[in-house]
Amino acid sequence: MNVRPRLSVIVPVYNEVGTVRTLLERVMAVAIPKEIIVVDDGSTDGTRAVLEELRAAIPDTPANRLVLLFRARNRGKGAAVRTAIPRVGGEIALIQDADLEYDPAEYPRLIQPILDGHADVVYGSRFVGSPRRVLMFWHTIGNKLLTLVSNMLTNLNLTDMETCYKVFRADILKRIPIRSDRFGLEPELTAKVAHLRCRVYEVPVAYYGRGYSEGKKIGWKDGVSAAWTILRFRLRPDIGREDDSFTTLRRVDALRRYSEFQWELMRPYVGHRVLEVGSGMGVMTQYLVTRARVVATDIDPEYLDLLRRRYADEPNVEVRALDLTRLAEDGFGPASFDTVTCANVLEHVTDDEAALRAMRGVLVPGGRVVLIVPALHALYGTIDRAIGHHRRYDRRELAEKIRAAGLAVEHMSYFNVLGVAGWFLNARILRRRTVPGLQARMNDRLVPLLRLEQRLRPPIGMSLLAVARAGQ
Repeated sequence: MNVRPRLSVIVPVYNEVGTVRTLLERVMAVAIPKEIIVVDDGSTDGTRAVLEELRAAIPDTPANRLVLLFRARNRGKGAAVRTAIPRVGGEIALIQDADLEYDPAEYPRLIQPILDGHADVVYGSRFVGSPRRVLMFWHTIGNKLLTLVSNMLTNLNLTDMETCYKVFRADILKRIPIRSDRFGLEPELTAKVAHLRCRVYEVPVAYYGRGYSEGKKIGWKDGVSAAWTILRFRLRPDIGREDDSFTTLRRVDALRRYSEFQWELMRPYVGHRVLEVGSGMGVMTQYLVTRARVVATDIDPEYLDLLRRRYADEPNVEVRALDLTRLAEDGFGPASFDTVTCANVLEHVTDDEAALRAMRGVLVPGGRVVLIVPALHALYGTIDRAIGHHRRYDRRELAEKIRAAGLAVEHMSYFNVLGVAGWFLNARILRRRTVPGLQARMNDRLVPLLRLEQRLRPPIGMSLLAVARAGQ
């Protein structure tokens, strides 16, 4: 019977004839059921013969299953890891170099944060509290400089971005497209883990580093390449999904000032037991976590997975798949919530009146539905179609639909007049399919003017805030 291994160990190998046997013996000695996927990256020093000899001498057992993959020519560590990933069958994937600088006896500590449900990714840090061989000063400075630059652009606070001990939930590693063939792998993985909002832990590990005379392969050119890789994947995330809707939502997610401004508009109307419809990447969820109970929902599996990672440590936040038009069938009875929030979602629903009735059905008497929707029919264009908008709204139309759903209009106001011209230019004249990143960031900088605009109560705007109340 084939039992799924708990751990998959990926071992990229290139010209390690003197160390690979010892390394694999140490890996096999670790008392964790595992598969060991060795990728020989075109070695020319006899490494392949050693691997084939080991394969013939050591039978597979429930504790250890050895998989050998051979590449015809050397492409680099990144290419070797990319070759191994489709063969990963474990729940957790760990990358292990074959040069004896890192000790497999560390595996239990490295995988524990993932097993405990606290982490999605674990880095083994050489610089936080474990024994390590004292080696080259400038090599260490280079490591720390690259880690600093990576942290600045990913907003992580790693101590050792370049560590070769990286451990992943296997499903996360499998969804990351790896573009780097050589040592750019480390900053690329770090950038993409950050974009995916993974929970990253660091665990101290011992380090037995080699000098160049002992076979160390990384050089200054790899450092320059790593710096370029950090910048490249900061500007273009490349995380395996780049459809128009996802790209736009990702750009909006980065607009911290604008998101906070929208929350300021919604906050006075939000109670303590909140159902958030269409949470997406959690743009508004981040502000709801202070409430007593929050149910964050979406229908997209990738967004749900991101939300679960992001809010796994928040006991008051539940993440659920939810079809907006079938709230009652999804287990939410009458009087389940005092607030339903629905920010930039209603326009995606084919039958928006049915959706409003469903939201009313889960409210306590006097509870509220708080909506943000795109406004002005004249702005509807290529971006709206590309990201799945069925419509834009005006004040009267939305008010009629709210009343038809059995709700009373408590408040309604337009906002973001400043964005009207930009949206019309991009969606109607230039016929673009996504919100340009630079323009989105410029709009984020204009939030102080949007706050001033609210005092003037504008008669139009790019968006519309509506608050609807259930009867007593």
